[in-house]
Amino acid sequence: MTSQTVLWMFPALLGLIFLGFPVAFSMMIAALGFGLMRFGGTLVHQFAQRIDDIATNYVLGAIPLFIFMGSILERAGIAERLFDALYMWTRRLPGGLAIAALLMCTIFAAASGVVGATETLVGMLAIPAMMKRHYDNKLISGTICAGGSLGTIIPPSVPVIVLAPIATLPIGDLLAGILFPGLLMSGLFILYILIACAVKPSLAPPDPEPDPRALAEKIRFTLSALVPPAFLIFTVLGTLFTGLATPTEAAACGSFGVLLLALLYRRLTWSLLFQAAKQTVSLTAMILAIVLAGGMFAGVFFASGGMTATKGVLDAFGLSAWSIMAVILVITFILGFIVDSISLILIIVPIAIPLIKGFGIDPLWFAVVMLVVLQTSYLTPPMAPSIFYLRAIAPPSIRLQDMYWGVIPFILCQLAVLALLLFFPALATWLPKVMYG
Repeated sequence: MTSQTVLWMFPALLGLIFLGFPVAFSMMIAALGFGLMRFGGTLVHQFAQRIDDIATNYVLGAIPLFIFMGSILERAGIAERLFDALYMWTRRLPGGLAIAALLMCTIFAAASGVVGATETLVGMLAIPAMMKRHYDNKLISGTICAGGSLGTIIPPSVPVIVLAPIATLPIGDLLAGILFPGLLMSGLFILYILIACAVKPSLAPPDPEPDPRALAEKIRFTLSALVPPAFLIFTVLGTLFTGLATPTEAAACGSFGVLLLALLYRRLTWSLLFQAAKQTVSLTAMILAIVLAGGMFAGVFFASGGMTATKGVLDAFGLSAWSIMAVILVITFILGFIVDSISLILIIVPIAIPLIKGFGIDPLWFAVVMLVVLQTSYLTPPMAPSIFYLRAIAPPSIRLQDMYWGVIPFILCQLAVLALLLFFPALATWLPKVMYG
């Protein structure tokens, strides 16, 4: 098998995915087929080594711990009090309920790092409240989908934990790099809601009933609702950014912290623990199977001379560094419709990072830009995963058409953040330099 032949691994992989095979099995089958053609029986030893590398990777131990955190948060009753406290302060603003939902998505994204759990949890709380006050269905859809997508770009983020070792980047640097873009995106989402609802009040009719609580009572209730998740965020991000803990240790601290919170809220039961553990095992098995399959796929590709062949094809077209980066990002965006984020990272990053390094592009900045593109793809119709999550929890009165139109303004906000990152790379690189030198 020649080095050019190995490039057919990607069409073969996409073909298997379109035929309906799970992504992990598709990558394994493509790696096995092309690997046997190239290496014969010695491929078994290569795959065994790859399995050992994944099984002994200390960083990947953070994945089940973050999933466990998100699962306990989803069931521990912390969300209801927090949502009530946030809305207490935003109810007089245009679109106050939607703003409270986005703030809650931001906080829970920073507390758990799990995308689907955040969208489902906040959606189940906020959608009935917004529908009761006759909010526009498009605004409801866009708010929940956009808020749920923030888990990709606000630390701690499970996709970052997978991406960093593959890109040979320090996880702390990458988590610090996504912090400003993530908060900027959340801020733009909130700004859009404020402006849109102020210009067109029918999108979000104001709450006619003033909050009866006195200021002192409001502050006391807010502190009781906000301090526990703030404690959890500091436990994870504080220990991580200050260098007191590795990502796996920070995730372990967070898991212990969320158990304490569940105990404090008197929700910690054997049933809750069993359901959280069951969900953790199921999602971790799926993610690590994809990681293993991606390692096998990338291993065969590199060992067969795939990088040389790829560079030769790009050189033949005479593409510049920016053109190559644009091609990679467009492919990432398109594949984001059909491939989950972790699988996509495992397919694209092993090829993209060596290429962009060869052209002198900062890999940390590129990784942050790629995560923003990935998040935008996550929100973009017609195959947006965030819309599929919403369909599972939304009532029939919210139509698919409402969801498609509702996400468009938020996609424009994401594109604005992407443009700022492209023109001002310091948004992604300044904080890691300040924190880690």
